[in-house]
Amino acid sequence: MSSETGPVIVDPTLRRRIEPQEFEVFFDPRELRKETCLLYEIRWGGRHSIWRHTGQNTTKHAEINFIEKFTSERYFCPSTQCSIVWFLSWSPCADCSKAITEFLSRHPKVTLFIYIARLYYHTDQRNRQGLRDLHNRGVTIQIMTEQEYCYCWRNFVNYPPSNEVYWPRYPNVWMRMYALELYCIVLGLPPCLKIIRRHQHPLTFFTLHLQSCHYQRIPPHILWATGLV
Repeated sequence: MSSETGPVIVDPTLRRRIEPQEFEVFFDPRELRKETCLLYEIRWGGRHSIWRHTGQNTTKHAEINFIEKFTSERYFCPSTQCSIVWFLSWSPCADCSKAITEFLSRHPKVTLFIYIARLYYHTDQRNRQGLRDLHNRGVTIQIMTEQEYCYCWRNFVNYPPSNEVYWPRYPNVWMRMYALELYCIVLGLPPCLKIIRRHQHPLTFFTLHLQSCHYQRIPPHILWATGLV
């Protein structure tokens, strides 16, 4: 890609990219936008080429749309090793987690990695259990960091000329809070992240409420790494 002119004209993924303002709105961890955006890439077998595309909610959630589209494509070959990477603006809900688990059970050659910008209704016990089920199934689930935001910007966004390097327009504190909450979910601990959005108020408030079980189960270096404890 050229940093002088944005994504090169011959880039075959150009028509499948999203606009910068879409990326900003969908993946801003401070915003609780209802819709989900999915950026994904697929690699078959030992091939070096990567297939990239994007998806959103329709009448179905973005994860379900992906599974249905993926399994119906003519190039789909269940006997071939396949690696899939998702970049999701919201983590899967309980029903989507169940559908993903069933999809992976039917297709053991598929490996899935999920990077998420925000946790979807993270205090809902069904959603928490769904994420744990995915983790136990072998799915790698991580909160997006600056590295993933920059990667998505270069590979999924129709960025403007001379702006190839993406710097998030918000501090890393939100990423660290979501990462700590995801750790609690995997360990089966109660929520430590509280999100309050008041009606008719433009701001959303994020606070940590750590209990003794969090201090007992979460390694100190992980708590310190957040810079919030």
